[in-house]
Formats: sequence, C-alpha cells, structure tokens
Amino acid sequence: MKIKVCGMKYPENIRSVLALGIDWMGFIFYPKSARYFDGDLSGIDFGKTKKVGVFVDENPEILLQKARRYALDYIQLHGAESPEYIRRIKDEGFKIIKVFRVGKEFDFSVCQDYTGWADLFLFDTKGKLPGGNGEQFDWKILENYREDKSFLLSGGIGLKHVDQVLNFHHPRCIGVDVNSGFEIEPGLKNVAELKEFIQQLSGL
Repeated sequence: MKIKVCGMKYPENIRSVLALGIDWMGFIFYPKSARYFDGDLSGIDFGKTKKVGVFVDENPEILLQKARRYALDYIQLHGAESPEYIRRIKDEGFKIIKVFRVGKEFDFSVCQDYTGWADLFLFDTKGKLPGGNGEQFDWKILENYREDKSFLLSGGIGLKHVDQVLNFHHPRCIGVDVNSGFEIEPGLKNVAELKEFIQQLSGL
C-alpha cells in the first residue's frame, strides 16, 4: 500500500514526515487553499520520496514555472483540466495525477478521455473545496470503476480508518492519499499518528 501525504508547508514537519519513508509528498500551489505553499525546499533531502505539485485550473506557464522551481516529479490536477492541457504538461517531462471528485452520481465514463495521458488517477470526495474537505465518499461507488489506470484513494482518511482501508479491495487501487485527517492545523501534520497509520497498514 503506497502512501501519499499532501498539503505540507513547514520545513521541520516536512523532514519529519519524510523520515517515515512515504512514497509521495504533495505541495499545494492553489492560492485559495489554507495549505498554499510558497516556501523553500532547496535544503531538504527527499530521498526516494516523489514531490507532487497540486494545481487547480492553473495557467500552464505558471504551473510549469512552479514545477521547475521546485523540481517536481508529479503534477496533480484538481480542476477541470482537459486531456489537451494534460498532454502539454506531460510533454514537458512531468508525470500526471488526475483527480476526480466523486459524489453519489459520479459517472466513471469521464475517466476514459484521461486514461491515455494521466499516469495515475486519484478519487477524492466531492465537496465545497477542490480538495482537503476532510470528508469521505462511499467507497462502494468505486466498484463501478473499470478502467485499467491505477488510482489512489483519498477523502478525509485518518488513523481511525485503518480497518476500512485494509478491508477495501479494488484491483486498481495502489495506495492512499492523506491530508486533513492527520492535521494539527492546515499544513501541519501529526507525525506520530501518521507513523502509527503507516505501521498498521504495513502490518508492523
């Protein structure tokens, strides 16, 4: 089970979370977010952890400037970005995570146009904000997802959801994305809870 921790802001907290050996770390470049990141990562060793930049319908030139400044590995798109938009970003050498906000009547056929361009999908809860709502959708809906593209499960996941995550089975689910469910305040993660969560998922 791969782990992505998103919405990081503070250098010491970033280092502490990296020490847990997570697979991806996400930084939000959406100005309206309480977790908006505009700091400095130059002195931080990410090791094998991949850096993910989260954007929402951003001007592609601004997005690419940020991506190069922070040497991002993945671009996570949380808005209504078109397949053509994704192709332009992908042509610059970045991997793509395309987010879909899932509600009760979500139509998974919309994923088809993105299957050839995105490297990974992420299913999050449809809420008032593009992400970080701290709410969970009904994971049973994902039984209707039948594309070949792998995905991450997201949406208000916290330490109390370990059993739910362990009991969720889908052939294309490769991991989870966590954010607000492990926060002391926006952008500041509870490292002890994250460590326990990872250990329980790993059966340690």
